[in-house]
Amino acid sequence: MGSDQHSNDLAGFLRARRTQVTPQQVGLPTGPGHRRTPGLRREELATLAGVSIDYYTRLERGKETRPSPAVVDSLARALHLQEDEHEHLRRLAARAARTAPEPPTVPSRAVRPGVKLLLENLRPSPAYVLSRTLDILAANPGGLQLYAGIDNWPARRRNLARYYFLHPSARDLFPEWDTRVRGCVARLRALAGTDPDAPDLAQLVGELLLKSADFARLWERYDVRPHRPGTKHFHHPQVSDLTLGYQSMQLDGTPGHRLVAYYAEPGSADHDAMVLLDMLGAQNTSRSADRTADADRRDRTR
Repeated sequence: MGSDQHSNDLAGFLRARRTQVTPQQVGLPTGPGHRRTPGLRREELATLAGVSIDYYTRLERGKETRPSPAVVDSLARALHLQEDEHEHLRRLAARAARTAPEPPTVPSRAVRPGVKLLLENLRPSPAYVLSRTLDILAANPGGLQLYAGIDNWPARRRNLARYYFLHPSARDLFPEWDTRVRGCVARLRALAGTDPDAPDLAQLVGELLLKSADFARLWERYDVRPHRPGTKHFHHPQVSDLTLGYQSMQLDGTPGHRLVAYYAEPGSADHDAMVLLDMLGAQNTSRSADRTADADRRDRTR
């Protein structure tokens, strides 16, 4: 991806966010009649940011690629961007100003033995290791069982974004599916701001744009959001309703790898459900290992 595409990324972000800010939010009168433009008009945003209409129009068209830090900060204030979104805009502007593209990075998918041992020691708490594009690289039994049906997919296809949008069980599993998928897409958008040429990201986004209209709609909003701790609600087909807290942490020595672990208060119904998930996941893992061993034995006797 060259500098022209980088400037298009900046332009696309500005256009998308401008349409999401209403005149009422910035104290502008709406006036009589219907506004044909959703959100703010270009001239309104330019005035709020203290830049000329011509200059802002060139930014949105990708013709201006070197906005100063002061202009970027003014645009962020005018667009009512949150801190994460403001930082994303800074990164887009910095990339647009470059004349030569940076070489794409190809992160490792290998999970260290010590991390796999840690996943096992966290049982019965569901836990797994994610790549930067939300591939499940490793998981303990409960971590895989938590996402109902994902173990039916080949290991290379086990990706949370793919699961949210394409797996038939996802909408039933998450009572707050809309909130969950918005956060998922926003995290991928944040990655696109730091490493837009990454082949792993391009492949996943391309697949989801083609196969999911919901993903395509959210992708065009240009929301960005980091991963934060909290709670998640599940309506699981095997253990019914449960609410689990979760914590995410970056793993030292492996760029882009993140460990996610869930927890519940000991003695609670949620903790009992968590223990049951771990047991079911262990049984599935054992059966899968037996099938693999049987297949290996058949191959050796042929």
